[in-house]
Amino acid sequence: MKNIFTVLSCLIFVFGSALHASDDKPNIVLINADDLGYGDLGCYGATKVKTPHLDKLARQGRRFTDAHSPSAVCSPSRYGLLTGQYPLRKNLWGPLPFNAQLAIDTKSATIASVLKNAGYATACIGKWHVGFGKGKTDWNAKLAPGPLELGFDYYFGIPTVNSGPPFVYVENHGVVGYDPKAPFVRGKKSVTKQIFEKSGNSKAIGGADAAHRLYVDEQIGTTLKNKSVEWLKKQDKGKPFFLYLATTNIHHPFTPAKQFVGTSECGLYGDFIHELDWIVGEVLKAIDEIGQTDNTLVIFTSDNGGMFNVTGQRAWKAGHRLNGKLLGFKFGAWEGGHRIPMIARWPGKIPAGTTCDRLISQVDFLATFAAIAGNSLDRSKNPDSINQLPELLGRADRALRNELVVLCNSPKHLAIRQGKWMYIPARDEGGFDGKKWGNHLLGGAAALRFTEQINSDVEEGKIKESAPLAQLYNLETDPYQRVNVFNSHTDIVSKLKKREDHYRRKIGAGKPLGWISKQ
Repeated sequence: MKNIFTVLSCLIFVFGSALHASDDKPNIVLINADDLGYGDLGCYGATKVKTPHLDKLARQGRRFTDAHSPSAVCSPSRYGLLTGQYPLRKNLWGPLPFNAQLAIDTKSATIASVLKNAGYATACIGKWHVGFGKGKTDWNAKLAPGPLELGFDYYFGIPTVNSGPPFVYVENHGVVGYDPKAPFVRGKKSVTKQIFEKSGNSKAIGGADAAHRLYVDEQIGTTLKNKSVEWLKKQDKGKPFFLYLATTNIHHPFTPAKQFVGTSECGLYGDFIHELDWIVGEVLKAIDEIGQTDNTLVIFTSDNGGMFNVTGQRAWKAGHRLNGKLLGFKFGAWEGGHRIPMIARWPGKIPAGTTCDRLISQVDFLATFAAIAGNSLDRSKNPDSINQLPELLGRADRALRNELVVLCNSPKHLAIRQGKWMYIPARDEGGFDGKKWGNHLLGGAAALRFTEQINSDVEEGKIKESAPLAQLYNLETDPYQRVNVFNSHTDIVSKLKKREDHYRRKIGAGKPLGWISKQ
């Protein structure tokens, strides 16, 4: 009898521990901004904008100074964040067109599916931009597969990008406000407002006037904020939740709500950052109001670096440095294209007011979230993602990641980071050089004529004829990539060239997806 009581006691203890472990699963809120550069926040050195909510988040949590998006471009970056896989595995280099099919295999693990399998309620609100359906997207039909087939219980947001069609909201599997009696019409001009940055794309798909009229550029940020707060306040306190909020701030066109216009010292670029900071503040306030602050891991980051378009150039002239002192911009392989802000707060778990200068990537979210939720991850199927939970908690006694693969807009510029070394197997950064877009959109050597930054390969906005055919930088001693040491470290170059060859052979296959530059 005594043994029976002992066994029952053990079972009760184990069962009780399991319940306690389940109760201890934190909520997770991941906020992924669009085109927000390394230097766009006060806590990262910005002086021409005010970001009180994000600065407070950094004081309450941990700020990362060597965090990277999987790509310097939106669609492949989001693919990597959601799947924990290098976008090279999909051969996804540029932004997907508005009618692209779903780029993610529904059988693949995602940050949503691993959490849903662990008992989480899951939602994606905001920019998607990794495709819908099979084959070319039919906006007059059910939009599936999509977010719901990848582990999200609920989706509301912008299906592609705020500068491109179809300029509507999508909720779960359908366009919000869609009327089958007035369908979308390919090639017809839509009723959405004409803005220069939309580049004439409003003519790509018109019709469906009712759905288009619900899409008001200046109200997108507020709408996504409202949907996020509404979803958070509906959650059952007995079940952990995961919210992935992907803002359209601060991607062009720069259309902040009226109350933010003129509030920064660097024009619409800074005003849009102010709106983003407000959105974050409202989401954090909602977490407070539902009493979940102490049990919620909040991560704030960006899909790639700042973009040097006309509005970004005006901000630069006003003294704002989009990517801080980093070289390069969105689309390119230089650090400014993919080193991004990242802040994590989890009261009582993540040490407040701390900074981490170790290498981390957004592809690591998959393994990290799986570890947090106590959900096992098949490493053979998910080899790229590293569990960075010890680093989040400030308990790692060494760097957990030593190597990183980063894509940009050009397949020739597959960048390999190993320790302090960054290897780029071509000249320039592989982004925009002004040949196609003129000064409306700059990057690489051409942008340096404007920014007056220094790079040993560049002179008067052009790559020198004498420059090496590839690049190597020691980021420990030269974080701003002023000197290409390719010629003086042939042993390191040889080693990293072999790693580049390995990745191209091992995981790169098929026709490149997305819009590719001609470089």
